[in-house]
Amino acid sequence: MPAQQKKIIFCVAGVLSFACALGTAAAIGTRRWVTGTVLCKTGALLVNASGQELEKFIGEIQYGLFYGERVRQCGLGGRPFQFSFFPDLLKVIPASIHVSVILFCTVLMVFALVGAGFFMFNAFGSPYETLHGPIGLYLWSFIACCCGCLIMILFSSEVKIHHLSEKIANYKEGSFTFKTHSEQFANSFWIVLVCSLVHFLNALLIRFAGFEFPFSKSKDSGTTTGPADLMY
Repeated sequence: MPAQQKKIIFCVAGVLSFACALGTAAAIGTRRWVTGTVLCKTGALLVNASGQELEKFIGEIQYGLFYGERVRQCGLGGRPFQFSFFPDLLKVIPASIHVSVILFCTVLMVFALVGAGFFMFNAFGSPYETLHGPIGLYLWSFIACCCGCLIMILFSSEVKIHHLSEKIANYKEGSFTFKTHSEQFANSFWIVLVCSLVHFLNALLIRFAGFEFPFSKSKDSGTTTGPADLMY
């Protein structure tokens, strides 16, 4: 492939990696990882609520990696409560999984920046054989993509298998019991998924830059003179 086309491909990959780093940094600081509703089971059972009456006992919850907010509904109106995972919920949540998610988010952000720098260096500089060449670009993209996949797997298991929303909703609740009514992953979680796909796309762009297409060959290579030409 011509050098100019390779520069364009590496520039596009570098911009995408840098955008992923910014997106991951923004996602880490938000509380839009999970949104949902929680049902005050104790209050609903006390009045035998059903149908539209259940709406008075359904509160809201949203949280991220560091903090969140829930609205407590037990028939007397909503009462908002803000919380933070560190150190408030550290004894309630699966701390090892939660810390691992934060760690892999940091690694994803760092390697996205590293990949962006090396993509730009390959586009405008003189690449070295290993660290700045195709092997290094594959390595940074592969590590970032794997980190994104691990983040989604670990956080999904924390929410779905360990029932993180219920543990948060029942935090410091003595006589009332809350149950998850509905929950869905929010914008920040899907940003990590998009970043993982982008790094996978970058790996394809690196491979695409190494292909030799017929239209990229020199025209002079097809015009040869010799005895074979005289036969026609």
